Amino acid sequence: MNVTNKGKATIIGGGIMGLTSAYYLLKSGWNVTLIDKGDLADNCSQGNAGMIVPSHFIPLAAPGMISKGIKWMFDSRSPFYVKPSLDWSLVSWGLKFMKSATPANVERAAPYLRDYHLLSKQLYEDLAKEEGFDFGLEEKGILMLYKTEKAGEEEIHVAKDGQKLGLDIEMLTKEQVQAIEPNIQLDVIGAVHYHCDAHLYPTALFSQLLKYIKSQGAEVILNAKVKGFDIKNGEIKGVQTETKTVEGDLVIMTGGTWLPELSKLAGLSIPVMPGKGYSFMEPNAEHKIEHPALLIEARVAVTPMNGQVRFGGTMELAAVNDNINMNRVEGIVNSIPQYYPELNVAVPGKERIWYGFRPCSPDGLPYLGYSKKLKNLIVAGGHGMMGISLGPATGKMVAELANESALSADIKIYDPERYN
Repeated sequence: MNVTNKGKATIIGGGIMGLTSAYYLLKSGWNVTLIDKGDLADNCSQGNAGMIVPSHFIPLAAPGMISKGIKWMFDSRSPFYVKPSLDWSLVSWGLKFMKSATPANVERAAPYLRDYHLLSKQLYEDLAKEEGFDFGLEEKGILMLYKTEKAGEEEIHVAKDGQKLGLDIEMLTKEQVQAIEPNIQLDVIGAVHYHCDAHLYPTALFSQLLKYIKSQGAEVILNAKVKGFDIKNGEIKGVQTETKTVEGDLVIMTGGTWLPELSKLAGLSIPVMPGKGYSFMEPNAEHKIEHPALLIEARVAVTPMNGQVRFGGTMELAAVNDNINMNRVEGIVNSIPQYYPELNVAVPGKERIWYGFRPCSPDGLPYLGYSKKLKNLIVAGGHGMMGISLGPATGKMVAELANESALSADIKIYDPERYN
C-alpha cells in the first residue's frame, strides 16, 4: 500500500477518467475515494473500440460535420443522428457546436490534441510493462478504409495535415492495404495507415485498473448518486451522496455524460450531450482481421481484440435512455460486407448489443483543469469518442494539477469553465 500524506481526494465517476485519476493520485501519495452512481457495468469505457488515436487531431466540431449532420440526421440508420427534440439543452449545445465548427478552431486545436494523445500512448506503453497489467496493447496502427474517390481525397488531405504535425502516417493503394490484410478480402480503393495509432482490450484495462486502485487502499463507493456539495468559502468541503457525505481536500469531477448534472449541483455550467454508440463482438477466426480499421463512409470502427473482433459505431445525440435502436445496429451490420465481402454478419440479438454514452462537448474538446469558482475542484470530462485514448494522460495531469507540479502537456484550451 502507498504511504499517503498529500491529503484526501474524492473522485466522482468510475469511468476511464476516474480510474486513471485514481491510479496516478495514489501513485503520488494521495488517499483516494471513488464514487460512482452505478455498479460500473454500464460504463462507456467498457464496450468501446479500444482505439488510441493520435490520428484524431481534428475535433468533432469541424466544418464538414454540420453539412454531414444535416444530411444524416433524418436517417435513423445513418452514422450521425440527432433525435428530434425541443429540449433546450440540445438546442443550446447545437448552437455552440455550430459556432465552434470553424477552420480556425480546428487548426488551433490540432497540436494540443496531438500532444494529448501522444502523451497517453506513451503512458499506455509504460502501464503495459507494470506488473498486473496486460490489456492487449498492440501497436499495429489503424487503417482508414475508403471506397470512394471523394472519401479518399478527404482522408488524404487530413493525413497530409497529420504528417505536417509530425505523425507517422502512410497512404496505401488498394494492393498495399490488401497485402497487410492477407487473410480477408477487402473491397476498398485505398487506405490511410496511421502507424501512430494503437489499440487495446478495454474490458481488461478497466478491471486491472479497478483491481489496482483497490489494492492500494482506495475506497470505492458504488451505486451512490451524488446529491449535492457542501461548499464553504469557495471550496467543496464534502460530497453528499444518498447515504453519506464524503469529506476531503480535493474533488475530481469526471462523471461522463452526467457532468452537466454534477456541475449544476456545484453552481457551474459545463455543457455535454450524450452521444450514444453501439457495439457487438463477433469471432475473428476464418477470415482473420489483423488491423483495427475505421470504415470511413460508414463511420464504423472495427477492432480485433481478445481473440474476437468488435464492430461499433454511430453517434446518436439524444437524452440518456436505455432503448436499443435496432435501426442504428442494422446500419453498422449492413456496412460490414461493403468493406469485407467475405464477412456475413447477422444482426445480433439485443442481449449481445452493448451501448454507451460518449460525453460530447460542443466544441469537441475535453474539459480539464481547476475550476476558477471552486478552488479545490478539478474537472476532467467531455472527451467524446476519445475517452480511452486520452485516459492515462488525463489521469496523470489530474495528479500533476493536484500536486501543483509541471504539466506533461498544455491544457489551456480545455478550460472547464469556458462556457460559464
